[in-house]
Amino acid sequence: MRIELPFFDALPVAVLGLGRSGLAAARVLRDSGAEVWAWDDNEDVRARAREDGIPIVDLHGCNWRELTTLVLSPGIPHSHPEPHPVAALARKHGVEIIGDIELLARAQRNARFLGVTGTNGKSTTTALIGHVLETAGRSVAIGGNLGIPALELEPLDLEGIYVLEMSSYQLELTLSITFDVAVLLNISPDHLERHGGFEGYVAAKRNIFRRQTKPRTAVIGVDDETCRGICDALRAADEQVVVPISGSGRVVGGVYAAEGVLYDETEGGPVPALDLREIIGLPGAHNWQNAAAAFAACKALGLQPAVIAACLRSFPGLAHRQEALTVIDGVLYVNDSKATNADAAAKALACYDAIYWIAGGRAKDGGLGALEPFHDRIVHAFLIGEAAETIAAALDGKVDHSICGDLETAVARARALATADGRDHPVVLLSPACASFDRYPSFEVRGEAFRQLVAALPGDRQDPEVFAPASPASGPEGPRA
Repeated sequence: MRIELPFFDALPVAVLGLGRSGLAAARVLRDSGAEVWAWDDNEDVRARAREDGIPIVDLHGCNWRELTTLVLSPGIPHSHPEPHPVAALARKHGVEIIGDIELLARAQRNARFLGVTGTNGKSTTTALIGHVLETAGRSVAIGGNLGIPALELEPLDLEGIYVLEMSSYQLELTLSITFDVAVLLNISPDHLERHGGFEGYVAAKRNIFRRQTKPRTAVIGVDDETCRGICDALRAADEQVVVPISGSGRVVGGVYAAEGVLYDETEGGPVPALDLREIIGLPGAHNWQNAAAAFAACKALGLQPAVIAACLRSFPGLAHRQEALTVIDGVLYVNDSKATNADAAAKALACYDAIYWIAGGRAKDGGLGALEPFHDRIVHAFLIGEAAETIAAALDGKVDHSICGDLETAVARARALATADGRDHPVVLLSPACASFDRYPSFEVRGEAFRQLVAALPGDRQDPEVFAPASPASGPEGPRA
């Protein structure tokens, strides 16, 4: 079965951007009887869509008076730093601008929706919640910003739950969903140019709580100041159930991790749920917050704590998110290509003690300040891509480093030094703190390139599970309100 959009039957609908999600939207609209006007500024992409039977119409010069809806791929700006010309035309003519997840919401009004957003950790948390629900026997479809585009998901019945990773871009283009459970993990500066600054970015993230009323639930991380403020504001408004979560210490009335143990304090005193340090697929203290969020979200959907804990233990982890690839001659190789900003890379650096760090790519806003507390864990940094000189300047006098230019050279040099140094539990860590777009079309392609380079290395291999865990980067904090 496929998602159907019968309410667009015989109506012209514009689709701008024919990547995977845009192409899926165009297909579903076409198959639902809509008159599709699809466009992509890339000629090769248009040609592939045309071969797939998608009608191509130049939206720069079409008759906008005939249209009521523009389905916009989330990567295309509609406001900041300046709107795409087609988006500007749509707004000028009073045409609604929505995304593919909005179409899913309109098509599947009877299903339940769980949304996950945040600057970092949302992919892992989305996958973790989906894993728990699936393992517990629930009818689930998992996608959105993670993996499968929304309109390639299966239609669900009244008992079904869509578990959706929601980017800030997608939240701005999704108007109809009121999430039964909405998860906000954290907020740090990112995508600022697309939202007109930090306040616009925060406002986009807050959209995940739009129109929630009890018994709908807001699960909010309180490990950063911005999210603590949002949590306090929602609690004061008292419109939905609010469950605070933390990966770094006790939070009164919430779900939290302290010294690696997950506690549930939503029904009175703290009740230990499970030891997170036993879960291979969730390395590091930052994943403790992800686990707390997943626990709180699944409990809000009616799962019993013991069931949630059992399902969490079997989580295998995600590719390109601190993915332990192998141990070669005593050196652990970790693929954290998803770490495209400094905050994400800092979370990986916090997990290991003797790090041969591969970093660089295309720099993003926000700087490298988040990395400073973990400089003493880096034995040597191997810098690649456009940002190599910038990172080298930030590390000068603080961390030994060398500019390698490309990933191939960085892997070879990191292996040589990590093998020769004789340190306990050395880790070659790809955690770039930069976007991939200077050389690779996505972080996934960059991570796969790293995986292939590691696979080609000689030496004696061991399973990563034999590798000793790192010392914790920080201990628990006192209780929070």
